[in-house]
Amino acid sequence: MSSRLDARATRHYFDSAFHCPAVKVLPNEYYVAAGEEDLMISTVLGSCVAACIRDPHTGIGGMNHFMLPEGDTDSPASATMRYGAFAMEVLINELLKAGAARERLEAKVFGGGAVLSAMQQLNIGERNARFVLNYLKIEGIPVLAQDLGDVHARRIGYFPRNGQVMVRKMAPHHHKAEALIAQREQAAAQTARAKAQTPPRVERFGAPAAPRFERFTRPTATG
Repeated sequence: MSSRLDARATRHYFDSAFHCPAVKVLPNEYYVAAGEEDLMISTVLGSCVAACIRDPHTGIGGMNHFMLPEGDTDSPASATMRYGAFAMEVLINELLKAGAARERLEAKVFGGGAVLSAMQQLNIGERNARFVLNYLKIEGIPVLAQDLGDVHARRIGYFPRNGQVMVRKMAPHHHKAEALIAQREQAAAQTARAKAQTPPRVERFGAPAAPRFERFTRPTATG
């Protein structure tokens, strides 16, 4: 089985806040839902970035979650979901395979927060945010909404069928949240390094009460 298939999120659950089936995307993973699937794709972001991309005509959409913008293009280790360049390519390819049309794709992007001191020193969040916007611009995929940068961790709930995204910003410097995010991102980095020995194949194609969420339906200024 290829690393691309291994990176497909498999953690399905029922979301009690939104009363719907959901799938959780962890760092270095992605998930694509067919148009008839009425579910939510969720993730939690620190310095990482998630791109939510869909075809509005078919309702086919998906999300990825990457940790770094780009690696050494000459190294097999760069061909993992840890890196944005690969994660974006995989997500778009899987959307096309599911029946989405390349010319109709639209995106909403989130994350890149400066929530961890180690990441702040390397500007990881800022670099991730800059990368995803530049990548989508080059690919000609319009960005309909964005919430990038700042000092907040974010919980994302994406409904690919209608394109709605719910964003909950966690309080800045919330130590418990930071520790959990750091643990997940560091564990994902270790897993990615372990899998990097075998380069993957990529097919190329032309709660009690529900928490307060913010909706994004058009591009917003970011800090």
